Amino acid sequence: MRRSPTRTRIAAAALAITTLVLVVVVVARAVDPHAEVNLADVAAVAIAAAVAIAAVVAWSRRHPAPQARADAAVTAAVLAALVEQQWKAEARHRSLDDPEPIPVRWQLAADQTVMSPSRLISSQEEFTFAGRGDDIAALARIFRALKRRRLVVTGGPGMGKTTLAVQLLLQLLATRATDQAAADTAGHSEVVPVPILLPVSGWDLQAHPGLHKWLIARLAVDYPALSAPELGPGAAAALVDGGHILPILDGLDEIGQADRGKVIAALNASLRSGDQIIVTSRTTEFAAAVADAGRPLTGAAVIIPALLTPEAASAYLTSCLAGDPSPVWRRVLDALRSRAAPGLTELAQTPLGLWLIRAVYLNPGADPTPLVGPLAGDAAALRAHLLDRLIPALIRARPPSSDPADHFRPRRRLDPDTTRRHLTYLAHAFHPTVTRDITWWQIARTTSHIRLVSGLVSGLVGGLSVGLGCWLLSEPTFGLTYGPLMGLVAGHTGSSWSDQTPAYASLRGLTRLLRAIRSNLGAMLVGGLFTVPALAFVGMFVGGSVGGAVGMLVGMLVSALVGWLSFALVGALICGLLDWAEQPTLTSTSTPRSSWRADRTLTLFQIPVFGLGFGLGWALVFGLVVGLASGLVSGLTTGLASGLEIGLMVGFLLGPFAGDHRAWLACTIATAWLALKRRLPWRIMDFLDDAHRLGLLRTVGPVYQFRHAALHDHLAAADSSSRDTGKPP
Repeated sequence: MRRSPTRTRIAAAALAITTLVLVVVVVARAVDPHAEVNLADVAAVAIAAAVAIAAVVAWSRRHPAPQARADAAVTAAVLAALVEQQWKAEARHRSLDDPEPIPVRWQLAADQTVMSPSRLISSQEEFTFAGRGDDIAALARIFRALKRRRLVVTGGPGMGKTTLAVQLLLQLLATRATDQAAADTAGHSEVVPVPILLPVSGWDLQAHPGLHKWLIARLAVDYPALSAPELGPGAAAALVDGGHILPILDGLDEIGQADRGKVIAALNASLRSGDQIIVTSRTTEFAAAVADAGRPLTGAAVIIPALLTPEAASAYLTSCLAGDPSPVWRRVLDALRSRAAPGLTELAQTPLGLWLIRAVYLNPGADPTPLVGPLAGDAAALRAHLLDRLIPALIRARPPSSDPADHFRPRRRLDPDTTRRHLTYLAHAFHPTVTRDITWWQIARTTSHIRLVSGLVSGLVGGLSVGLGCWLLSEPTFGLTYGPLMGLVAGHTGSSWSDQTPAYASLRGLTRLLRAIRSNLGAMLVGGLFTVPALAFVGMFVGGSVGGAVGMLVGMLVSALVGWLSFALVGALICGLLDWAEQPTLTSTSTPRSSWRADRTLTLFQIPVFGLGFGLGWALVFGLVVGLASGLVSGLTTGLASGLEIGLMVGFLLGPFAGDHRAWLACTIATAWLALKRRLPWRIMDFLDDAHRLGLLRTVGPVYQFRHAALHDHLAAADSSSRDTGKPP
């Protein structure tokens, strides 16, 4: 994510103050300790440094001038392409059209208390809403015919609410350009928005009481491309404020009971007359939320699915079978159509039940006799039986593959028992009563004593870095003194890593890099001016010791000029490299794996950046300024040698600790700790990716979720006596 001008000023201020500190060190090493101290000179240096620091701080806190807003229409087109690409891939993983969509029938809810009066929903006198999941185009047309285009998709567990939301998203995206062209031709000022699916569980009502502010923040996280320099500043805000976003809020029932009514109230308070929205929720929970809010979602139609008939379920399973069904499968299909197995019939009434039957028995080619055995009379027992066998069935049906085009097979061979143990830990750690979202950067929060462990690790690294640097500078005494002190500071910083969120890293384009360095140079030149007085006083001391009054004047000028330019060049290089690293491209989207890699890349990238920058700065200041006293050539030689040592020390010290994004470090430490306790695998992201490829998990932006809430609930209800004692995030 791009740095704002304010962040650049703060970075420049930090570099300016660091330069002043280094200058003091230079003077301390250059001054003869046996010479008489002139208190007036010392006071002058102190006053100059204090004034410089105060000026730098004041300058860094100035607010930048407002910049032109991004073009919302262009940004919406970029976003629409990214969303379509993202959800087409995810729909493929969820097998929504394989071999065909399940024909769930949707109709208007009979409970009129959960809806606004029909005149607020539709212009039709006899308003109806009826369609099927295997004819999503018709459902999308009905949605677009609604007066305010607001819809609530309700239903029982496993009835395909999220599936319908994804289907509508893809259909609305597919017709968006045509719909916009038709509106423009008709002379309407209508904006056809981009549908975005977001879990309701990600909405923190305390941080974002209104819908639009939350949408802006969430878009910036899920779609880093909106922060690309080509789109201009404020791209996400321009989309939301201009009505270019159709939020699809999935899983109202998955948040706390006390918050559901607050969400309905917040939506009613936030939605403007032209704002569109789609919400999914279980039926009972939505009715209770409306009652808590005191009124329904204004102008929204509420639909509910009808249970699948045995004939429809049998026809769907038959379409999944290859050729003529085997005798045992004919027996299952006959029992389903004749309703001879009540438990099987009840289970097959939901899309979830059909998916479980298909995943456990049909895809791996297993014997489906248990479907018409003793369990066939009890739907709950039959579903538990299928959930217990789901993990080994999917692993057996999808052996590993290294083919990049094979999206449905894992990259590594998984053990069913180990996989179940790891997923059970995640189900407990991200408990369904708290959240359905499995976020890799919050794994650390589920680990007991993570603050202590990460603090110890970071403190050890920080202390050893300072100690090693002082040893390289032949100052072991300073290392013994300041090493433990820096270890305490680093340990305190590392203890908060588990609270941080991931960054975005790109590292693409030489032209973008040069532009980033150039854009920071002006700020650094201005920021460096505040260090000139203190640098001039340093030159006065050094030059005066060489050539009297003339040497003092020359030393002041050279010291000020060299220090100022060194600060500006080094500062522009460091901030430019970091800005370039965080600049997304127009094709950047946030997935769990991409966000993890980006945070890792940025953390590791900062080590050589800070090392190179501070090493170069030290070499210039030490070599040219102090070289006036000991000879320019020897000064440069000494400066370059010590600059390398100082740069490495500062790079390894500041690299892992600078900035606000250390989620990868926290996750790495926590995963190692949990792997030693056999709770999670060492390579956590590889495991999660394979679970996604198997169909056990699904993704929503940078977040993983269990493919079905039923699996999450089933694993969370398993024995938890061996799990870690960390708290859910």
